[in-house]
This record gives sequence, structure tokens and C-alpha cells, in this order.
Amino acid sequence: MKAQPGINQGSPAARYYRANDPKWHWLETREAPEVNEFLNAANQQHSQWFEPLAPLANTLYKSHLARRELAVTTLKTALDYFTFWSETGAEEDYPCWWRHPNDQPLERELFLDVRARAADQSFYDMGDMALSPDEQWLAWTEDTQGDERFTLWLKALPNGEPMQLLTDIGPGLCWAEDQTSLGATLLFTRFDDTQRPDSIWRLWIPFPALSDIPAPTLVIREEDSEFWLGIGKTRSREWLIIDSGSKDTTEIAVLPATNPAAKLEYLHARQPGIEVSIDHRPGVFYRLQNQTGPHFQLDYLAEEQLGRHDAPWQPLINHRDEATLEGVDAFAWGLIVAERSHREAQVVLRRIVLDEQQQALIDDYIALPETPCSQLLEDSPHFDTQEVRLREESFTRPPSWFSLNLQSGERTLLKCVAVYGDLSPEQLVCRRLWATSDDGEQVPVSVVMRADLANQALPTLLYGYGAYGEALDPWFSIARLELLERGVAFAVAHVRGGGERGEPWYLQGKMAHKENSFNDFLAAREVLVSAGVSDPQRIAACGASAGGLLVGTCLNRSPQAFCAAVLDVPFLDVLRTMQNPALPLTTAEYSEWGNPEAPEVEQRIRNYSPIDNITQQTYPALWIEGSWFDTRVSYWEPAKFYALVSQAQQGEAPILLHTDMSSGHGGASGRFKAWRDTARQDAFILWALGLAPQTTQ
Repeated sequence: MKAQPGINQGSPAARYYRANDPKWHWLETREAPEVNEFLNAANQQHSQWFEPLAPLANTLYKSHLARRELAVTTLKTALDYFTFWSETGAEEDYPCWWRHPNDQPLERELFLDVRARAADQSFYDMGDMALSPDEQWLAWTEDTQGDERFTLWLKALPNGEPMQLLTDIGPGLCWAEDQTSLGATLLFTRFDDTQRPDSIWRLWIPFPALSDIPAPTLVIREEDSEFWLGIGKTRSREWLIIDSGSKDTTEIAVLPATNPAAKLEYLHARQPGIEVSIDHRPGVFYRLQNQTGPHFQLDYLAEEQLGRHDAPWQPLINHRDEATLEGVDAFAWGLIVAERSHREAQVVLRRIVLDEQQQALIDDYIALPETPCSQLLEDSPHFDTQEVRLREESFTRPPSWFSLNLQSGERTLLKCVAVYGDLSPEQLVCRRLWATSDDGEQVPVSVVMRADLANQALPTLLYGYGAYGEALDPWFSIARLELLERGVAFAVAHVRGGGERGEPWYLQGKMAHKENSFNDFLAAREVLVSAGVSDPQRIAACGASAGGLLVGTCLNRSPQAFCAAVLDVPFLDVLRTMQNPALPLTTAEYSEWGNPEAPEVEQRIRNYSPIDNITQQTYPALWIEGSWFDTRVSYWEPAKFYALVSQAQQGEAPILLHTDMSSGHGGASGRFKAWRDTARQDAFILWALGLAPQTTQ
């Protein structure tokens, strides 16, 4: 397929341009009919351009389906009374949930048919499922629009009639441990006008008389617009944890799980810039905190000290320069701590067996199958278990689940994702490169490709994120095999602003240091070329959400570096969004990007905000995706970027926008529609890299 001459000049951006609104701010008026007209016109342009590639997309989609096991049964998890699991049929988008009594595996019962609940919905997302302590009642939340506002449902298991309890709440749920024959307490969050979870409520559910459910009772309300509330429960089931957090500050309050109406006790008071997380063993609280140093330290506190403002927390694992402590999970016998090596950009799990004096009887690391890889502690509901479940995967190893006996060290494979087709994981190879950024910092770059092509410069897809401290640890993708089999190398730039090298890596890529993220991404592109991995003329970039900001900024600064880019629900209108505190997320993001009310912050954001730096130049081919119900990145951000770049485009490469009119930030809710969307993006990427079949040229 060749670029159509004048495609951008004749696009909806030309037809709908308003001289009195050159920044396209009118697109922000959702109710205006011309907004829908413009988006539909852009979707039509997108479809017409893509039509010759549709056969390739269909081939990719069918090949993707042929590679995976479509009928999926999850691992069974035994709770106190019942064992639970889900099954998804080969032709189904959504699962069915089953259970059987722990000692009667043949007595299986279907207790929730998600397929049926989603059947009449154009969008369906289950936010959370929560079982009552006796495992006889199920509460869950649903979003049927994509705007992340949820409805609360309740049913008696297995066959009770679903009952709608509340609308317009947050997704998360948590049962207290106060259940009697009369009922139990369920806790949930509610939003303010900017969709910030600003309050936690408790709801007494009288199981014998559901028609008499009282109104919810407010537990706590957070007035600071930069802070979000969350609710959880310790694995010991003794405490409810209420955290109020901004991007860089945490406050922790606790409630006895058996008495959720009790007075809140503050375990950690709010201190600007201090983040904490809490877990519990009988008699002891554990706290990860970055007050001692930016890489976090693990402390403990005797439970009897709760309520004392001068409570003497004692160090268990001191702050270290070479590793960041990322998480702690408490069990009856001790702790599992997640540590991230700054040098290796690798997470390891550390097992610590403790005596009553908090002295370590055993302190060792759980072995990794390879590096780099991802090793995660899966949900382990039993506090006293000596067997934990691990999930392991890498760029070349599909996800596998193991049971690890902590006493004997024996590992038992429970499940491995099956991969079918001509290209097997064993035929892939992963490399770790190190790019030198503008300031001399070494930036890790991961690359996966076919082993038989590893000694030649390949067309490459370079992916990046780099925000909020999120780490792009190695992950396996069956859909990615469609690109790899056709000779594409897939690379990940682990830029600053992410968390791949620990907390310092995050801090060096946010606020006043955000420029590092962009320099790192372009340096990653250069090392791929200098190392002989990538063909310099055939490198495409890809970023989603805040990764779209990363890629969008780099496109403005160095459009010749890439032959194409995919921007998926991209955060592009950074300055205008951050200047509008009425939008969802804005105030909570001040500690990530800064508050532009300060002139120096406004100028800093203006210098990189993609929409504010579009210039008359030759842009590569762009595939831009937005979602109509997206509350995290409003639909108008990708739409305005599309319009402005179409006007500025000095070349003939297509600038394309597709807005999904039935989805939110996460895209399509059904797995088959999501896979079709991926196939279309991959067809565009293959076209841009010169790998589309000649029949579609």
C-alpha cells in the first residue's frame, strides 16, 4: 500500500478546521454533534486507508488464534470451605466461575456466568469479586460503559438471584471479618466529581432480610484533591487497611477487621514525600518506608504500640544503595520481600523466616529461572501456608505457574501457557543492551527476536512507557509472535520515569527530570542501530497512555528516527490537561508532572507537551487510537493531536485516527475484539516496516 497523495490535506482535519480555534479546543465539547461527526469522519478515513490491509489483519488474527489455547481454565484455589476457579470456552469472551467443596471435587457448581452478564452489553468489565468470610455470598462490581464507574451487585451462592445494591462507585470491594448469622459488613469506595476515590463507606448487609439493607455509612472522606483512598485487608485477616495516597505521599489508618465500626487508628501519619506500605503478623506490623532513604527500608512495630504517636518502629532490613524494596507479604512464618536490583534491573523474591523476636532464622532468595525475567508471588490466601505459588515468564518463556514448598524447596509445575504454531519459544533469543543517554546514564534496552535472524539488522518495533515508576519487566506475548515470525525484532526501552532500576530510576524521570525519559528513548533507538540489531530505516515506535506522551514528544523532536509510530490512548495534551483540575486524575498527577500554576512548571511542561510542540515538518506514518469513554486520557487528546499533525505534515505518510466509540482507557473488553484490534495495529506496523505482502502494496 502506498501513501495516498494529499491524504492528510484532504482529511477531516482540513474539512473541520476552524480559523477561530486553531488549537481544536472545540473537540472538548462532547455533546456537540460536530464532535461526533468529526470522529466518525476520521474513523471512515482510517477504514478507507486500511481496507487493502484488512486481509493481512485477518490473517494475523486467525494465526494468533491458532497459536493459543482458546479454552482456558484457571488454576484452582482452595479457600477455607470451597475451591474456586474459572473456565472460558474456546469461543467465549468471558468466563464462568465455578466452585466445589474442598473435600468433594466432583460436586462442582456454577456460581457466576459472566458470559450471560456481558451478553447484551457493548462493553463489559468486572471490577472486583469479593467472597464473604463464609464463602456463601458474592459481591462484585461491573462497568458496562467503559468510564470506570461501577455498579455493586450481590448474590447468594451458588444460585441466588443477583441483586443490584449501589451505582456509581469504585471498583474495589472488601469484606470485614464480622460475619454472623445476621449479616456482614462490606466496604467500598466512592468518587468525587473528578472521579477521584475520595471516600470509603461501609454497608451492613443483613443476609436474612436483604430488603432492609440500610444506607451506607461514611468511614472516611479525603478532602485533599491530590489524595486517593483505598481499602484492603491483611492476609492475617485481623486488620482492614485504609490508605490515603498521592503519587509520593501515603497515610495509613487501620480498623479491626472484626469491628469495622471502630475508631480509625493511624499507623502512619501523613508526611510530604514519604511513602509507606503495611502488612501484619499477629502481634507485629511491618512497614516499608522511604523516610530513611529513597530505596525504602523495612521496619516493624509491636501491635501493642498502636495508637502511640511516638511508636518506636525498629529496622528489619536497612536502606541500601544497590536495591529498592518494592513489596512485603506477611505469612505466619515470616515474610516474602520483593527487591529490585538497580544494577541488573531485575526483581528477586527474598524469603525471611522470623522468630518471635523478629530475628531471621532463614534469609535467602528464591531462585530465578533466567535473567532478565519476571517472577511474581501469586495470590496466596492462606496465612499459615508453607507452599506459595509463583508466576514466571520472560520475553522468550511463556507464563508458568509453580507451587514452591518453602520447607523442602521442591518446585511443582502447575500450569504453563501452551503455544502452538511454527515459531516456538525455543526459537527465540533475548538480548539486553545498554544505551548511553545524553547525560551518560546507562539505559537498559531489552530485545527479543528469532534466533536465526539475530546476526542481522532487523526491522524493529521499539516500545516505551517511562512514568509513575511502573516497570516494564519481561513479559511473553503470543500476539507478538506474529511480528517475530515475520522477521521483526521487538525492543523495550526501559527509560527513566519507570521503575526498572528501582526508585532512583523513577525519580530521575519525573517532574523537573522528565527530559531524561525522552533522551533515554532516543538513545535506545540509537543503540539498537549501533549494535547492529535494527535497520535504521525501519524502526517503528509504540507507546500507550503515558507511553504515548513519551513517543509523541520524541516524534516532534526527531521524526526522522522512526518510519512509523503507534499511539494508543496517548496522553498528549499535557499542559492543558494539567491546567484543568476539574478533569479526572489532574490533581492527583501534580506530583508526577507538576502543577502548572507555577510559571516555571508551566514552561517546563510546555517545552515537551506533544500537542504544544507540533511543527511544520515531515512526520512518519502515525496510527492514533482513542476511546470515547476514556476517563484517564480524554478522547479529544488523540483527536486534537491527529488534527494538528495532519495540518503540519510536510510529507505524504498517512496520519490516521481511530476512536473506539464503545470503550474506555483499557480498550475493548472482550478478548476477541481486543485481539482483532491488536491484529489491525500489527498489520499497520508490518506495512510501515515494509513487511506487508505484495498483494496489499
